[in-house]
Amino acid sequence: MKAMAVVLERPEHLVLSQLDLTAPTDDDVVVDISWSGISTGTEKLLWSGRMPAFPGMGYPLVPGYESVGEVVTAGPNSGRRSGDTVFVPGSNCFGPVRGLFGGAAARLVVPGVRALPIDSQLQERGVLFALAATAHHATSAPGTQQPDLIIGHGVLGRMIARLAVAAGAAPVVWETNAARRGGATGYEVIDPATDARRNYKCICDVSGDGTLLDSLIGRLAPGGEVVLAGFYDEPLSFVFPPAFMREARIRVAAQWQPQDLQSTKQLVEAGRLSLDGLITHRSEAQHADAAYRTAFGDPACLKMILDWRNPS
Repeated sequence: MKAMAVVLERPEHLVLSQLDLTAPTDDDVVVDISWSGISTGTEKLLWSGRMPAFPGMGYPLVPGYESVGEVVTAGPNSGRRSGDTVFVPGSNCFGPVRGLFGGAAARLVVPGVRALPIDSQLQERGVLFALAATAHHATSAPGTQQPDLIIGHGVLGRMIARLAVAAGAAPVVWETNAARRGGATGYEVIDPATDARRNYKCICDVSGDGTLLDSLIGRLAPGGEVVLAGFYDEPLSFVFPPAFMREARIRVAAQWQPQDLQSTKQLVEAGRLSLDGLITHRSEAQHADAAYRTAFGDPACLKMILDWRNPS
Protein backbone atom coordinates (compact mmCIF):
# COMPACT_ATOMS: atom_id res chain seq x y z
CA MET A 1 0.00 0.00 0.00
CA LYS A 2 1.31 3.43 -0.96
CA ALA A 3 0.33 7.05 -0.36
CA MET A 4 1.31 10.48 -1.62
CA ALA A 5 2.93 12.44 1.20
CA VAL A 6 4.73 15.68 1.93
CA VAL A 7 8.39 14.93 2.54
CA LEU A 8 10.90 17.36 4.00
CA GLU A 9 14.10 15.99 2.47
CA ARG A 10 16.19 18.67 4.17
CA PRO A 11 15.54 22.17 5.57
CA GLU A 12 13.59 24.36 3.13
CA HIS A 13 13.42 21.53 0.57
CA LEU A 14 9.98 19.95 0.38
CA VAL A 15 8.66 17.47 -2.18
CA LEU A 16 5.53 15.42 -2.74
CA SER A 17 6.48 11.73 -2.88
CA GLN A 18 4.77 8.35 -3.22
CA LEU A 19 5.72 6.39 -0.09
CA ASP A 20 5.21 2.80 1.01
CA LEU A 21 2.94 2.44 4.04
CA THR A 22 3.38 0.03 6.93
CA ALA A 23 0.90 -2.83 6.78
CA PRO A 24 -1.98 -2.30 9.24
CA THR A 25 -2.45 -4.60 12.23
CA ASP A 26 -5.70 -5.66 13.88
CA ASP A 27 -5.39 -2.58 16.14
CA ASP A 28 -5.01 -0.13 13.26
CA VAL A 29 -7.21 1.84 10.92
CA VAL A 30 -6.45 3.01 7.40
CA VAL A 31 -7.61 6.58 6.89
CA ASP A 32 -8.02 8.40 3.60
CA ILE A 33 -7.11 11.98 4.47
CA SER A 34 -9.25 14.83 3.16
CA TRP A 35 -7.50 17.79 4.77
CA SER A 36 -4.35 18.49 6.78
CA GLY A 37 -3.24 21.71 8.43
CA ILE A 38 0.16 23.40 8.39
CA SER A 39 1.50 24.45 11.79
CA THR A 40 3.30 27.79 11.84
CA GLY A 41 5.02 26.81 15.11
CA THR A 42 6.73 23.43 15.24
CA GLU A 43 6.43 22.72 11.51
CA LYS A 44 8.04 26.05 10.67
CA LEU A 45 10.99 25.09 12.86
CA LEU A 46 11.23 21.73 11.08
CA TRP A 47 11.02 23.39 7.67
CA SER A 48 13.64 26.02 8.49
CA GLY A 49 16.02 23.59 10.19
CA ARG A 50 15.82 25.50 13.48
CA MET A 51 14.05 22.78 15.47
CA PRO A 52 16.12 22.02 18.60
CA ALA A 53 17.21 18.43 19.25
CA PHE A 54 14.02 16.43 19.63
CA PRO A 55 13.18 12.68 19.85
CA GLY A 56 12.54 11.40 16.33
CA MET A 57 14.12 14.43 14.72
CA GLY A 58 15.94 13.97 11.42
CA TYR A 59 15.46 14.14 7.65
CA PRO A 60 13.78 13.00 5.48
CA LEU A 61 10.53 13.32 7.39
CA VAL A 62 6.80 13.63 6.85
CA PRO A 63 5.49 16.61 8.87
CA GLY A 64 1.97 17.35 10.03
CA TYR A 65 -0.16 16.55 13.07
CA GLU A 66 -3.51 18.07 12.05
CA SER A 67 -5.33 15.71 9.70
CA VAL A 68 -8.97 14.79 9.06
CA GLY A 69 -10.25 11.94 6.93
CA GLU A 70 -12.44 8.88 6.62
CA VAL A 71 -11.69 5.40 7.93
CA VAL A 72 -11.63 3.04 4.93
CA THR A 73 -10.41 -0.07 6.75
CA ALA A 74 -10.83 -0.78 10.46
CA GLY A 75 -9.01 -3.60 12.22
CA PRO A 76 -11.13 -5.83 14.44
CA ASN A 77 -9.43 -4.50 17.58
CA SER A 78 -9.25 -0.86 16.48
CA GLY A 79 -12.48 0.33 18.11
CA ARG A 80 -13.38 2.21 14.93
CA ARG A 81 -15.64 1.53 11.95
CA SER A 82 -15.30 2.04 8.23
CA GLY A 83 -16.93 5.33 7.28
CA ASP A 84 -16.03 7.13 10.52
CA THR A 85 -14.81 10.70 10.11
CA VAL A 86 -11.74 11.03 12.32
CA PHE A 87 -9.14 13.53 13.45
CA VAL A 88 -5.63 12.05 13.24
CA PRO A 89 -2.77 13.73 15.15
CA GLY A 90 -0.09 12.29 12.89
CA SER A 91 1.28 8.82 12.19
CA ASN A 92 4.51 6.88 11.85
CA CYS A 93 3.73 4.56 8.97
CA PHE A 94 6.30 5.43 6.29
CA GLY A 95 9.08 2.89 6.90
CA PRO A 96 12.52 4.56 6.65
CA VAL A 97 11.01 8.02 6.22
CA ARG A 98 10.48 9.53 9.65
CA GLY A 99 6.97 10.40 10.73
CA LEU A 100 7.50 13.64 12.65
CA PHE A 101 4.70 14.12 12.93
CA GLY A 102 3.56 12.16 9.92
CA GLY A 103 0.10 13.54 9.15
CA ALA A 104 0.63 15.32 5.82
CA ALA A 105 -0.29 12.45 3.49
CA ALA A 106 -3.22 11.25 1.41
CA ARG A 107 -3.55 7.99 3.37
CA LEU A 108 -2.39 7.01 6.85
CA VAL A 109 -2.13 3.83 8.89
CA VAL A 110 -2.65 4.66 12.56
CA PRO A 111 -3.69 2.85 15.75
CA GLY A 112 -7.46 3.13 16.15
CA VAL A 113 -7.05 4.61 19.61
CA ARG A 114 -5.31 7.64 18.04
CA ALA A 115 -8.08 8.27 15.50
CA LEU A 116 -10.67 10.50 17.18
CA PRO A 117 -14.20 10.23 15.73
CA ILE A 118 -15.60 13.71 15.01
CA ASP A 119 -18.70 15.20 13.43
CA SER A 120 -18.38 14.96 9.65
CA GLN A 121 -20.10 18.37 9.38
CA LEU A 122 -16.95 20.02 10.74
CA GLN A 123 -15.15 19.12 7.50
CA GLU A 124 -11.81 21.00 7.22
CA ARG A 125 -12.32 22.72 10.59
CA GLY A 126 -11.59 19.38 12.22
CA VAL A 127 -7.86 19.93 11.69
CA LEU A 128 -8.09 22.60 14.41
CA PHE A 129 -8.58 20.01 17.16
CA ALA A 130 -4.80 19.84 17.66
CA LEU A 131 -4.48 23.55 18.44
CA ALA A 132 -7.68 23.52 20.47
CA ALA A 133 -6.32 20.66 22.59
CA THR A 134 -2.99 22.50 22.94
CA ALA A 135 -4.86 25.58 24.16
CA HIS A 136 -6.86 23.47 26.60
CA HIS A 137 -3.70 21.88 27.99
CA ALA A 138 -2.08 25.27 28.55
CA THR A 139 -5.03 26.61 30.53
CA SER A 140 -6.48 23.64 32.40
CA ALA A 141 -3.69 22.26 34.60
CA PRO A 142 -4.81 21.67 38.20
CA GLY A 143 -4.54 24.81 40.32
CA THR A 144 -4.15 27.19 37.39
CA GLN A 145 -6.37 30.05 36.37
CA GLN A 146 -7.49 31.37 33.02
CA PRO A 147 -5.11 33.97 31.57
CA ASP A 148 -6.05 37.63 31.79
CA LEU A 149 -3.36 38.49 29.19
CA ILE A 150 -2.51 36.47 26.07
CA ILE A 151 0.47 37.31 23.87
CA GLY A 152 -0.29 36.78 20.17
CA HIS A 153 -3.54 36.62 18.18
CA GLY A 154 -2.71 33.74 15.87
CA VAL A 155 -4.83 30.60 15.90
CA LEU A 156 -3.45 29.30 19.20
CA GLY A 157 -3.90 32.69 20.88
CA ARG A 158 -7.48 32.85 19.60
CA MET A 159 -8.18 29.35 20.87
CA ILE A 160 -6.87 30.21 24.32
CA ALA A 161 -8.93 33.41 24.35
CA ARG A 162 -12.08 31.54 23.29
CA LEU A 163 -11.56 28.93 26.00
CA ALA A 164 -11.02 31.68 28.58
CA VAL A 165 -14.26 33.37 27.54
CA ALA A 166 -16.08 30.02 27.71
CA ALA A 167 -14.77 29.68 31.28
CA GLY A 168 -16.16 33.10 32.22
CA ALA A 169 -12.97 35.16 31.90
CA ALA A 170 -12.44 38.35 29.89
CA PRO A 171 -8.81 38.28 28.68
CA VAL A 172 -6.84 40.95 26.86
CA VAL A 173 -4.74 39.89 23.86
CA TRP A 174 -1.60 41.68 22.73
CA GLU A 175 -0.99 41.76 18.99
CA THR A 176 1.62 43.95 17.27
CA ASN A 177 0.29 43.24 13.76
CA ALA A 178 -2.70 45.53 13.20
CA ALA A 179 -4.07 43.22 10.49
CA ARG A 180 -4.45 40.43 13.05
CA ARG A 181 -6.39 42.39 15.65
CA GLY A 182 -9.78 41.57 14.14
CA GLY A 183 -11.92 38.51 14.77
CA ALA A 184 -12.25 38.77 18.55
CA THR A 185 -15.48 37.78 20.26
CA GLY A 186 -15.87 38.39 23.97
CA TYR A 187 -12.35 39.70 24.50
CA GLU A 188 -10.21 42.70 23.55
CA VAL A 189 -7.19 42.75 21.22
CA ILE A 190 -4.82 45.70 21.62
CA ASP A 191 -1.45 47.04 20.59
CA PRO A 192 0.89 46.26 23.53
CA ALA A 193 2.38 49.75 23.22
CA THR A 194 -0.94 51.18 24.42
CA ASP A 195 -1.17 49.00 27.54
CA ALA A 196 0.10 50.48 30.80
CA ARG A 197 -1.32 47.76 33.07
CA ARG A 198 1.11 46.00 35.43
CA ASN A 199 -1.08 43.76 37.56
CA TYR A 200 -1.87 40.78 35.36
CA LYS A 201 -2.33 37.60 37.37
CA CYS A 202 -1.71 35.13 34.55
CA ILE A 203 0.03 35.90 31.25
CA CYS A 204 -0.02 33.21 28.56
CA ASP A 205 2.63 33.68 25.87
CA VAL A 206 2.09 31.86 22.56
CA SER A 207 4.45 34.05 20.53
CA GLY A 208 7.52 31.80 20.83
CA ASP A 209 9.59 34.97 21.35
CA GLY A 210 11.83 34.39 24.35
CA THR A 211 13.06 37.99 24.35
CA LEU A 212 9.68 39.06 25.78
CA LEU A 213 10.10 37.24 29.08
CA ASP A 214 11.50 40.16 31.08
CA SER A 215 8.81 42.55 29.85
CA LEU A 216 6.08 40.01 30.67
CA ILE A 217 7.42 39.48 34.18
CA GLY A 218 7.33 43.26 34.59
CA ARG A 219 3.58 43.21 33.86
CA LEU A 220 2.73 40.68 36.58
CA ALA A 221 0.90 41.28 39.82
CA PRO A 222 2.65 39.92 42.93
CA GLY A 223 2.51 36.13 42.83
CA GLY A 224 1.53 36.20 39.16
CA GLU A 225 2.38 33.56 36.58
CA VAL A 226 3.80 33.53 33.07
CA VAL A 227 2.77 30.46 31.05
CA LEU A 228 5.13 29.63 28.19
CA ALA A 229 2.78 28.03 25.67
CA GLY A 230 4.79 28.71 22.53
CA PHE A 231 7.80 26.73 21.27
CA TYR A 232 11.15 28.46 21.79
CA ASP A 233 14.21 27.62 19.69
CA GLU A 234 16.64 29.75 21.70
CA PRO A 235 17.66 29.48 25.38
CA LEU A 236 15.43 31.48 27.72
CA SER A 237 16.71 33.76 30.48
CA PHE A 238 15.34 36.52 32.67
CA VAL A 239 16.59 39.20 35.03
CA PHE A 240 16.15 37.88 38.54
CA PRO A 241 15.37 40.97 40.72
CA PRO A 242 12.03 41.90 39.05
CA ALA A 243 10.91 38.27 39.22
CA PHE A 244 12.06 38.10 42.85
CA MET A 245 10.16 41.27 43.80
CA ARG A 246 6.95 39.86 42.33
CA GLU A 247 7.58 36.29 43.52
CA ALA A 248 6.77 35.37 39.92
CA ARG A 249 6.02 31.87 38.72
CA ILE A 250 7.00 30.56 35.28
CA ARG A 251 5.22 27.49 33.92
CA VAL A 252 5.92 25.59 30.71
CA ALA A 253 2.91 24.12 28.91
CA ALA A 254 3.88 20.98 26.98
CA GLN A 255 1.97 19.21 24.23
CA TRP A 256 -1.64 18.20 24.73
CA GLN A 257 -2.65 14.88 26.24
CA PRO A 258 -5.49 12.53 25.17
CA GLN A 259 -7.78 13.92 27.88
CA ASP A 260 -7.30 17.43 26.42
CA LEU A 261 -8.51 16.17 23.06
CA GLN A 262 -11.58 14.58 24.62
CA SER A 263 -12.37 17.72 26.63
CA THR A 264 -12.00 19.85 23.51
CA LYS A 265 -14.34 17.55 21.59
CA GLN A 266 -16.95 17.89 24.33
CA LEU A 267 -16.67 21.69 24.28
CA VAL A 268 -17.07 21.80 20.49
CA GLU A 269 -20.03 19.40 20.52
CA ALA A 270 -21.71 21.43 23.29
CA GLY A 271 -21.32 24.64 21.28
CA ARG A 272 -19.05 26.21 23.90
CA LEU A 273 -15.97 26.36 21.66
CA SER A 274 -16.22 27.54 18.06
CA LEU A 275 -13.75 26.48 15.38
CA ASP A 276 -15.12 29.04 12.91
CA GLY A 277 -13.21 31.90 11.30
CA LEU A 278 -9.69 30.52 11.81
CA ILE A 279 -8.85 28.97 8.42
CA THR A 280 -7.75 31.70 6.03
CA HIS A 281 -5.88 29.87 3.24
CA ARG A 282 -6.38 26.65 1.28
CA SER A 283 -4.29 24.81 -1.29
CA GLU A 284 -4.48 21.58 -3.24
CA ALA A 285 -1.91 19.12 -1.92
CA GLN A 286 0.05 19.02 -5.19
CA HIS A 287 1.02 22.64 -4.54
CA ALA A 288 2.34 21.85 -1.05
CA ASP A 289 5.69 23.61 -1.45
CA ALA A 290 4.05 26.94 -2.27
CA ALA A 291 1.47 26.38 0.47
CA TYR A 292 4.13 25.84 3.14
CA ARG A 293 6.01 28.96 2.03
CA THR A 294 2.80 31.00 2.21
CA ALA A 295 1.93 29.60 5.64
CA PHE A 296 5.33 30.55 7.00
CA GLY A 297 5.86 33.80 5.13
CA ASP A 298 2.52 35.58 4.76
CA PRO A 299 1.43 37.44 7.92
CA ALA A 300 -2.18 37.34 6.66
CA CYS A 301 -2.18 33.53 6.81
CA LEU A 302 -3.61 32.30 10.11
CA LYS A 303 -4.10 28.68 9.04
CA MET A 304 -3.27 27.00 5.75
CA ILE A 305 -5.13 23.83 4.77
CA LEU A 306 -3.91 21.20 2.29
CA ASP A 307 -6.72 19.49 0.39
CA TRP A 308 -5.84 15.83 -0.27
CA ARG A 309 -9.07 14.80 -1.99
CA ASN A 310 -7.33 14.88 -5.37
CA PRO A 311 -3.62 14.52 -4.58
CA SER A 312 -2.41 13.40 -8.04
